[in-house]
Amino acid sequence: MSLSEIFQKNQLTLSCEFFPPRTEKGEQSLYRHVESLMHCDPDFMTCTYGAGGSTRDKTLEIVSNIKRQFKIPVASHLTVVDSTIEELTDYLQRATDLEVDYIVALRGDPPQGTDSFVPTNGGLGYANELVDLIQQKYPHFGVVVAGYPEVHRESPSLEDDLMNLKRKVDAGADAIITQLFYHNDDFFRFCDRCRKIGIEVPIIPGLLPVVSLKQIQRIAGLCGARLPQPFIDRLSERDDPEWQFEVGVEQAVAQTESLLEHGVAGLHFYVLNRSDATNSILQAVDIASARAS
Repeated sequence: MSLSEIFQKNQLTLSCEFFPPRTEKGEQSLYRHVESLMHCDPDFMTCTYGAGGSTRDKTLEIVSNIKRQFKIPVASHLTVVDSTIEELTDYLQRATDLEVDYIVALRGDPPQGTDSFVPTNGGLGYANELVDLIQQKYPHFGVVVAGYPEVHRESPSLEDDLMNLKRKVDAGADAIITQLFYHNDDFFRFCDRCRKIGIEVPIIPGLLPVVSLKQIQRIAGLCGARLPQPFIDRLSERDDPEWQFEVGVEQAVAQTESLLEHGVAGLHFYVLNRSDATNSILQAVDIASARAS
């Protein structure tokens, strides 16, 4: 089923994102967590890769294995960082050969040790160019692009960021998945602004359940996501993993319920190769009933 067909068929899609583990033990654990999420009937799974494409081959292996074992559509991330057009095309051909269904098309972060992104000689400079390449040479792929409710950290303005997103959609993206956020009002404003400039594709909120205060402060600092101060205060009450897990799930349940009440087109969970928190959230919000309504 094509990506656009999935969004047309389902009033509420569900997807989860993983990353390539570094060890065989980690990979086997990943598949166990994928399996534990299957009872929620997700529509597709996505997998990232390391900085500068360092784990691209592993990403293709993982998504191929997930598709084969669990009979579910899969998406591979793809960035233009440190890649020529020939290398990008080669990756897309290998993804085609492995029957990968969708591509999450991204510019990608600057390589470690650099302050700004510089296009590779013979490569591409923007995500919309990657979407265009996919549409020209591999149009069978469904394409997802990234959106930023709190504005991309490199963007000079809100308006510039939105127009950059529109270029990606106009190039042929089927859907938008947002960066993580913790203030739903930011997401709702973002959606309103997108619609006002003619972006009509589904906009899916990206959710990262918090299981550790230190971890989320590090991640939020890297991507510029704001954390609600009352939430931080509550997490800080105890330096205890179980407490922080419970508080994080409680916050994510409230956030998810609010998103569902506003009729979002789907939910995308950044699970960090663990299913515990996401399963707890989906059970608490009764995701099966929400998707059936």
